Amino acid sequence: MENIPLLPDQASTFAADVDLLFFALLGISGLITAGVVTAIVIFIVRYRRGSDAPRGAAPINTLKLEAVWIIIPFVLSMGIYVWAASLYFQMFRPPDDALEISVVGQQWMWKFQHPEGQREINELHVPVGRPVKLLLISQDVIHSFYVPAFRIKQDALPGQYTTVWFEATRPGEYHLFCAEYCGTDHAKMVGTVIALDPAGYQQWLAEQDGGPSVASAGEQLFLDLGCQSCHRPPGAAAEGQRRAPSLVGLFGTSVTLASGETVTADEGYIRRSILNPQAQIVAGFRPIMPTYEGQVSEEDLTALIGYIRSLENGNSENE
Repeated sequence: MENIPLLPDQASTFAADVDLLFFALLGISGLITAGVVTAIVIFIVRYRRGSDAPRGAAPINTLKLEAVWIIIPFVLSMGIYVWAASLYFQMFRPPDDALEISVVGQQWMWKFQHPEGQREINELHVPVGRPVKLLLISQDVIHSFYVPAFRIKQDALPGQYTTVWFEATRPGEYHLFCAEYCGTDHAKMVGTVIALDPAGYQQWLAEQDGGPSVASAGEQLFLDLGCQSCHRPPGAAAEGQRRAPSLVGLFGTSVTLASGETVTADEGYIRRSILNPQAQIVAGFRPIMPTYEGQVSEEDLTALIGYIRSLENGNSENE
């Protein structure tokens, strides 16, 4: 038993904070439980049958007692709430400079793609000391990405992107699980996160046959699907003569729809615009775009989104 750790390794920047909160909750719960059990035992002994303990009416004026058992639990609960909320926002707000890796959950495997184009299945190589943001989606049912050593767990949902981030603090291999029952072989949907020092990670990237980067693959798919015929102005045509909105600098901006509603052009918006373009028509444009539902995979969608994100500075000749 001495070789069985109480908890998994603490291998991310906020693993220790998560454990501290856990033990604080455990300690408070233990103290309350101990107090209740102690009171029960005392009352059992004091008011046992035949004892001479007073059994008259309880005193009516209990304001001080009521104030104590309202104020103390309130202070404790609000303190825990503020502490947990602060940790939650820290864990679910990735830094702007985080390395973004795309993750697709599928019965029964995890598929990863690095920005440079390297792909992995059930293994994820990451650098130590650098924030890593995971953009998750499921190709079929709900999965849950869980790395105990990093203290992260995030559902991968069909048709909806979710994110989670971590920063590994030391090299090593760490278990990856699906923590949501997802079918017959759910127990086999496991993998490994391999944290490497920065030099080792760069060496691993160089040794892989990654093919085109995510943005380059998305650009080629953009051309193959004929998207440039509408999203690129013909010659020097004015903005009002375009058949579809420009994609240059689109990602992350606010978009006004024909309904008057304003939405943010994030990954989810772009995905919906590709698969169900009639749902959110941009103000000033006609609903002429066809749906690509069933024509592009989740990996294709990731590539297209990566390409559109790369157009932030207008660095593509196709737009």
